[in-house]
Amino acid sequence: MFKSLKSPGAMAITLAAAGILMVTMGARQSMGLFVSPINTSSGLGIATISFALAVAQFVWGATQPLAGAVADRWGPGPVLVGGTLLLALGSALTPFMPTGPGLVFTLGLLSAVGAGAGSFSVLIGAAAQRLPAAARGSASGVINAGGSFGQFLFAPILQKLIQTLGWMGAMWSMALMTLAALPLIGRVAKGTHAAHLADAPADGGLRRALRDAFADRNYLLLHASFFTCGFHIAFLVTHLPTEVNLCGLPPSVASWSLALIGLANIAGSLVVGHLVGQYRSKMILAIMYGSRAVLMLWYLAMPRDPWVFYVFAVGLGFTWLATVPPTAGLVGKLFGVRYLGTLFGMTLLSHQIGGFLGAWLGGLAITRFGNYTWMWWADIALASVAALLNLPIREARMQPAAQVA
Repeated sequence: MFKSLKSPGAMAITLAAAGILMVTMGARQSMGLFVSPINTSSGLGIATISFALAVAQFVWGATQPLAGAVADRWGPGPVLVGGTLLLALGSALTPFMPTGPGLVFTLGLLSAVGAGAGSFSVLIGAAAQRLPAAARGSASGVINAGGSFGQFLFAPILQKLIQTLGWMGAMWSMALMTLAALPLIGRVAKGTHAAHLADAPADGGLRRALRDAFADRNYLLLHASFFTCGFHIAFLVTHLPTEVNLCGLPPSVASWSLALIGLANIAGSLVVGHLVGQYRSKMILAIMYGSRAVLMLWYLAMPRDPWVFYVFAVGLGFTWLATVPPTAGLVGKLFGVRYLGTLFGMTLLSHQIGGFLGAWLGGLAITRFGNYTWMWWADIALASVAALLNLPIREARMQPAAQVA
């Protein structure tokens, strides 16, 4: 599976990028654990806290194309350093601002911009610029797995810290933990600059690339399906702890469910990263989105026991963020890697518009109806539509030579 990454340089770049994503995604994907403690401490209400986290979903996505464009122009180093420091700052300031506007500022803006600057568009774009085409699929899978491992690692640690130090102490601890990404940035950023790409075409620049991309129906279909991915990921990562609480189960079920999602996605990301080099990405995406709809139907039909949450977490986790390698791969196939950071960043913005709605509407649903039933059915419908939207995307069939490579 990792033959394309056999050179020490390729593996070092890939693992460093995976390590950075482990930190930024581990912190970001564990925020749902703080919803109930912040609500208990401040009395703000779940809807208010959910709105702050919904803003964070959108801002994280809006940061992706901007960070990607800056990295494409000046290199990823300054972007990654600035992002790591902003993420730490937002976490450190949150306990001092336990109000609705305060949470929007710290978690919705500072932390979200920081996590977005150190996320997929910059890291996968930087790696793609320095790796041969045959290695990019496997590299994106390994990088993606790093983010999933971060979720697996951070969720139980933060839950334990919340129980022992309180949510404020846990938030300050997380601020220190995010600084662990700083030593890895040099390995990813060294020698990476879009202007020096050997395969960069004289294509009229970034504006032309964006104009051509948004005029392409395939790019728009990819955006629409990735919107769905953001919707249900944000809904679950924000509201799964509350769903567990509604079922009368202990908070540990939520933290271990989030951890299992991350653990399962490590395997899913590696497998899908390998499959991208063997099968058409659009078919992989269609199968993954369809499987989510089936899994959520199964969840609704089952009793709310801990083992149901754990099975659901493992099943969903296998495809959780494993959609990233084939989605980024399709963008690269359609438009090349010269502006991959920017173009994939725009796709991630669509993902996070869905994320904003998933987090925010989940808060409105629990406030209005006292449960998430309507959200689950909306999730099932969107996943089914996303599976169908990938099928018309224009993607050449895999050639035997490419499979051997």
